[in-house]
Amino acid sequence: MGQIYLKNGFILSMDANDTVYDGGGVLVEDDRIIAVGNVDPASLKSDAEIIELDGKYILPGFVNTHVHTSQQLSRGVGDDVDFITWLHKRMWPFESNMTEEDSYISTLLTCLELIRSGVTSFAEPGGQYVSGMARATKESGLRGKLAKSVMDCGEGLPKKWQLTLEQELEQQIIDLEKYHNTADGRVQVWFGLRTIFNNTDELCIRTKELADHYGVGIHMHVAEAKEEKDYTYDRFGVGTVKHLENLGVLGGNLLAVHTVWLTDEELELIKKRDVKISHNPASAMRVLGFARVPKMLDMGIKVSIGTDGASSSNRMDIVDEMWLTSLIHKGWRLDPTVVPAHDVLRMATKWGARALLDDKLYGSLEKGKKADLIVIDPYGPSMMPVNDKIAALVTAMHSNNIKSAMCNGQWLMRDRKILVLDEDAILREANKRTKAIYKRAGIELPDRFPVIKVADND
Repeated sequence: MGQIYLKNGFILSMDANDTVYDGGGVLVEDDRIIAVGNVDPASLKSDAEIIELDGKYILPGFVNTHVHTSQQLSRGVGDDVDFITWLHKRMWPFESNMTEEDSYISTLLTCLELIRSGVTSFAEPGGQYVSGMARATKESGLRGKLAKSVMDCGEGLPKKWQLTLEQELEQQIIDLEKYHNTADGRVQVWFGLRTIFNNTDELCIRTKELADHYGVGIHMHVAEAKEEKDYTYDRFGVGTVKHLENLGVLGGNLLAVHTVWLTDEELELIKKRDVKISHNPASAMRVLGFARVPKMLDMGIKVSIGTDGASSSNRMDIVDEMWLTSLIHKGWRLDPTVVPAHDVLRMATKWGARALLDDKLYGSLEKGKKADLIVIDPYGPSMMPVNDKIAALVTAMHSNNIKSAMCNGQWLMRDRKILVLDEDAILREANKRTKAIYKRAGIELPDRFPVIKVADND
């Protein structure tokens, strides 16, 4: 890959001091950053590619800590229905009728949207085919932490998902030993736990033991909905987080997603055990509730951001999620000072990398770290004039302001053109496969308005 020198930019390093370099540069060699800020011209090789930024922003690539790549084809399937209807009558029938090839195409489609919104690393909480997700992630050039959707109990599960604890653990070990640390380390495999509704205590305990043994994380929906809170209190007498603590599952390698229905005691346990948090504001606003993110930040809990799946929030655009994160907590708290822009940027970069146990590799622009970065052009009516350069990235930026994205030293997008995937071919194939899955699953969406089919007169 050689050297790439990006010069004369506005660089948000997101390092320990959140250092900003106005007019600085970033020098990349192969897959690493070798200089940030004041770059010595003598360190440039004769064949280095020099890119003039003319004041454009350079940021670390965004990190999406919760995105269901297997749900991308189901965009819109969950609109305007309650949580249980969404899960049992829409989402599970759809997902259970997907093939491995469907999962592959769905993940490719997700990767296109992630790249266009500046994401260079993501965590997948679980489809059924890690094999398909791994193939697509490898081809996309992105980093992915992939997991299987693991369930060994619960009402309403499709027949093909009614697996034993041993079957679920065995498949995850097979996936991990086959795909973990492939694609130059970009593709990694974690263990998954779907929800407390669908995971026995023994599965939770065994999963924690295996994750510790293999040195990987656990991805789990935690304290997601009011129905979950009611279920855990009725069954265990405590909330999900407290129950997981009693089982010995809480720890620094648990990525807990949503975490909406938490007590003060449970927040203290999350901090004590260094549990990682993924906040998904759009998904939460639809039906789940408001996570206590201001309280978490005040406690020193380093929250990250995820988009959830396309059947939950329809948009896998982390820029939108950053904007929502900056707004909704001000509204329900009636306090415009909470969750400020600089914290939102941390949540989408270095705190996201930390949540994926990778903050030593990426999440900030520092010498020796992986060359995962994005170039943002504020020029245009949606961001200009830029008076507060930090706040503008959260409160005014749109994903179309992100012009280029690099992961592991490879350009994934330049000047809004995807370089690693055939976008048109993926879109056509995704549309075809979606219709076939709906038909197999027997899902019929409501007729919201009368539709009259008009014949083509040409």
